[in-house]
Amino acid sequence: MVEILDNAALHAVMAERPHWEVRDGALVRSVQAPTYAAGIRLVNAVASAAEKVGHHPDIAIRWTTVTFRLWTHVAGGITKHDAALATTVDDLIDEVLPA
Repeated sequence: MVEILDNAALHAVMAERPHWEVRDGALVRSVQAPTYAAGIRLVNAVASAAEKVGHHPDIAIRWTTVTFRLWTHVAGGITKHDAALATTVDDLIDEVLPA
């Protein structure tokens, strides 16, 4: 089983991901897409990447706001898999959404 990140490891993760916050035991990031369709393109890109690694975020779509929530259900908290997927989500946001 994958271990939950300890406080030191979690602080290191957060230092590298300034757009994320820890909320209710999960890594959470919301992003504003320029249009609803752009938000859906981002969700599709993240869903595809998540399928490849077998680690799936909770995703909420509210018009042009997309929120990602990462935590490892079987471990009951934030693990290295969530940190890795947060990096992937950040990369896809930069790739899919225009600056």
